[in-house]
Amino acid sequence: MSVALYARGGGVGCGAKAAAAARRPGRGGGGGRRRAAAVLLLLLALAYVAGLLVFVLAGVGGVGGRVEVGREVGVMTVASLRRRRAAAAAAAQPGSVYRSHLVFERLWPDIRDDASSASAAASSLSSTSWRRSMLMTSHYQNPGELWMPCVNRKLIRPELPPSNGYLMIEANGGLNQQRLSICDAVAVASLLNATLVIPAFHFNSVWRDHSKFGDIFDEDHFIETLKQHVRVVKELPVDVLTRFDHNISSIPNMRTKAYSSPNHYMQKVLPELLELGAVRIAPFSNRLAQSVPSNLQALRCFVNYQALRFAGPIRVLAEDMVERMVKRSTLTGGKFVSVHLRFEEDMVAFSCCTYDGGLKEKTEMENARERSWRGKFHRHGRVINPEANRRDGKCPLTPLEVGMMLRGMGFDNTTSLYVASGKIYNAEKYMAPLRQMFPLLATKDTLALPEELAEFEGHSSRLAALDYSVCLPSEVFVTTQGGNFPHFLMGHRRYLFGGNAKTIKPDKRKLVLSFDDPNIRWNRFKRHMQDILHHSDMRGTALRKPNDSIYTFPMPECMCQQDGMM
Repeated sequence: MSVALYARGGGVGCGAKAAAAARRPGRGGGGGRRRAAAVLLLLLALAYVAGLLVFVLAGVGGVGGRVEVGREVGVMTVASLRRRRAAAAAAAQPGSVYRSHLVFERLWPDIRDDASSASAAASSLSSTSWRRSMLMTSHYQNPGELWMPCVNRKLIRPELPPSNGYLMIEANGGLNQQRLSICDAVAVASLLNATLVIPAFHFNSVWRDHSKFGDIFDEDHFIETLKQHVRVVKELPVDVLTRFDHNISSIPNMRTKAYSSPNHYMQKVLPELLELGAVRIAPFSNRLAQSVPSNLQALRCFVNYQALRFAGPIRVLAEDMVERMVKRSTLTGGKFVSVHLRFEEDMVAFSCCTYDGGLKEKTEMENARERSWRGKFHRHGRVINPEANRRDGKCPLTPLEVGMMLRGMGFDNTTSLYVASGKIYNAEKYMAPLRQMFPLLATKDTLALPEELAEFEGHSSRLAALDYSVCLPSEVFVTTQGGNFPHFLMGHRRYLFGGNAKTIKPDKRKLVLSFDDPNIRWNRFKRHMQDILHHSDMRGTALRKPNDSIYTFPMPECMCQQDGMM
């Protein structure tokens, strides 16, 4: 008998006997078939469950590992599956996850050796040659594009007519948001021909600073400098206050939308001012349009760069700190780099980005968000996507990332670095590698003695004023996150230094891609950083566009090319 015939049951054997037995009733054949079918169904069911588990685990792998179920035990909701699969897909995109610490561990030997090679090369040069340093070649001014301040020439100075009444405003936010409000308030007072009362500062739950105008700025200098342009008084006169029962809250608050035009003030605020003799606007942050007539733009610059100067105690200590920083920078001819580092706890919490701190970091950030922005991040429909935030360049750079970026750009370990910041989150962990890469690192706490800083402690705006003052004359300024501090500083440096002071503003969307590859080689990493630096340099000199801030781009309204006069 052939094997094929046997297999088909064509001969006398087990197959034929089984078939015959199956046809005979009462011999247990039907029960066996039912048992076989049951076993088959059980196997199919087990296979289905196993396949479902594989599907679920594939969808949640690496995204927390927890399986959400519906109200009935063991029933996976479709929505949760979709969310987790989307999160897994997002995390897989380049630049989504913080891996910078792993990149640093791999590249540190090369970074260290690179610095040693640079020092050896520098020591072999003649004694009149400087060490190789980016600071020695950071003069990026274009001789054909040198700009000079000329606001005095642009300001119209007619004799001040009688005042239409008193304008009171409330400045909110941190140091430079307050600065913005003050400058805009002077412009609005000029527009309305109003007498400006020295602005009040709103206490902010994040900044937690009770400082008044005179604690941060020189009041007398402010009033004296502006006397030909706008009348300014320290407080509302008693006779005016009497009309409102000595209660400032009784003065009508002319609530104004952000970026309101001059026409709004002339049509809505001026009539009330003429009728009542006093009005107030609170809050007043960003309450004047970016684009206004040229005389108002020039007045904004005049206030920002000439009328507003820091109070005496801040100026004295800041001057000493700058002098000490220059003395520390002997290896680079007294030149230093300043970095505005935004890695305070509230900044990290607000960004909703995740780093390498695990559950401890997650808990601390959640607590910080709830403490400062009660419930804001848990509102219905609010979606928090740390991976997308990082890819989009919205995450604050860690000190480690700043250090690696600068070393990759060519700033070696002889570079003097001043770090302007608040209290760094988990500073012991995150600042250590930055100090490792830049041993000549200084902060206000290392430049000033404890007794010198004592009167400023607990006053974040005054401390920020010290940082601002040290960063202003630095050879290079590095901004790592948006905000009013870098925007105002960039504009101020443009105004003082020919329109093109050296600023590094990295494209963080490109930056995170280099930090995403733990296997990247040092030479390739350096090429990426130098490309980012080149792209940043191309944006040095820039004229203000219609929607830009005059405080960041003072050209051309407040500056003139070469032949301009103060």
